[in-house]
Amino acid sequence: MKIDWAALGSVFGVSLVVTVALVGLFTLGVSGLARRERAAATGGSAPLAATGAYACFAACAAAVAYGFYLIVA
Repeated sequence: MKIDWAALGSVFGVSLVVTVALVGLFTLGVSGLARRERAAATGGSAPLAATGAYACFAACAAAVAYGFYLIVA
């Protein structure tokens, strides 16, 4: 059995970068929702924070759906 180490390293690197990016994007979404809640508690309004949070969550969902598409196809 022969292992293609270059291909294995490439898959590892891409997986690591995409995982860190998705976690960071989800963290930005959670932070945006927390900022919106904080603004609502003080009587303010933060529609930009909520919109950004939902956009981050939508991007995460789209990336996961694309991953499923790549696996199934």
